[in-house]
Amino acid sequence: MAWNEPGGNSNNQDPWGGRRGGGDKKGPPDLDEAFRKLQDSLNGMFGSGKKRGGDNGGGKGAGFGLLGVGLAVLAAIWLYSAVYVVDEQEQAVVLRFGKYYETVGPGLNIYFPPIDRKYMENVTRERAYTKQGQMLTEDENIVEVPLTVQYKISNLQDFVLNVDQPEVSLQHATDSALRHVVGSTAMDKVLTEGREQMAVEIKERLQRFLDTYRTGITVTQVNVQSAAAPREVQEAFDDVIRAREDEQRARNQAESYANGVVPEARGQAQRIIEDANGYRDEVISRAKGEADRFTKLVAEYRKAPEVTRQRLYLDTMQEVYSNTSKVLVSGKDGQSNLLYLPLDKMIDSSRSGAAPVGSVPPSANDAANRAASDLQQQTRELRTRESR
Repeated sequence: MAWNEPGGNSNNQDPWGGRRGGGDKKGPPDLDEAFRKLQDSLNGMFGSGKKRGGDNGGGKGAGFGLLGVGLAVLAAIWLYSAVYVVDEQEQAVVLRFGKYYETVGPGLNIYFPPIDRKYMENVTRERAYTKQGQMLTEDENIVEVPLTVQYKISNLQDFVLNVDQPEVSLQHATDSALRHVVGSTAMDKVLTEGREQMAVEIKERLQRFLDTYRTGITVTQVNVQSAAAPREVQEAFDDVIRAREDEQRARNQAESYANGVVPEARGQAQRIIEDANGYRDEVISRAKGEADRFTKLVAEYRKAPEVTRQRLYLDTMQEVYSNTSKVLVSGKDGQSNLLYLPLDKMIDSSRSGAAPVGSVPPSANDAANRAASDLQQQTRELRTRESR
């Protein structure tokens, strides 16, 4: 029967099935008791408060317990944020009260925030930065030069503390170095074979800038890619390049022709020199032979003048008559002379391209007349000597 039903004893029953008054009592759960048990357990953990105290002691113990839990949580959070691991490729810079304290290498480390601050960066990885822009060359032409800079952090302390946004400073220094080098180079070298030398100069100048700023950055490589003219004048630049290629092709053809002609001309010149040397040696040898023959002839002439003179005369006549087609025969009296023309030899000479039969060259007539006069003179002298 419910506690509020008619006929029931409302004084001896309550809603939780207990009886008011004596006997076994089963009342509702005591919230204060449950809270005290929780407080006792916390006090047992942190050693604060009393297990069974009054209301004031229980409240103070509960406050200390909650404070301990909060402190424990804060300590755990602080410890979690204070302990850090530096990888093999990294370094960390620690600042204490805003001032440089130390540089930490790889391993497990701890710092003390908020009085400490750390900056951790990868110091072995190479980074890249690309730059492209239009600039003026030495000969006042506008070109567009793309550039790639590869770099890494060499000094983390300088990288963190000396310059605000060091990579932005790197970009500005790259732009300055690139414009300085391109402004000192002619356009044809920028577009063709001068890129490697430009890359070396840009790297040296850029590294000097970064060292002066103390950025802690080391430039490992600078690559100057194929430069080109702006789109507005690209067609004109293409015409210039084609003209330069035509010039180079014509020059190569000229060099090839010269390489073929010059050796041939040198060979001909050497052959002429050798012919001249041979002719010189021949003339000198002939002259020496004639001189030796004349010397020997003089000696023989002194021994037998008449015989030598007669032999010279006969040799001369033989040489003269062997070169002419006319033969002059004189009589014993020296007055009647007969001119003999060998027709068979004249016909052969005409067939071989000489003068036709019946046509005697004037030089041959003159030679024949001179030979005849000499022969008559020699004959008279011989006859005069015989008569004596």
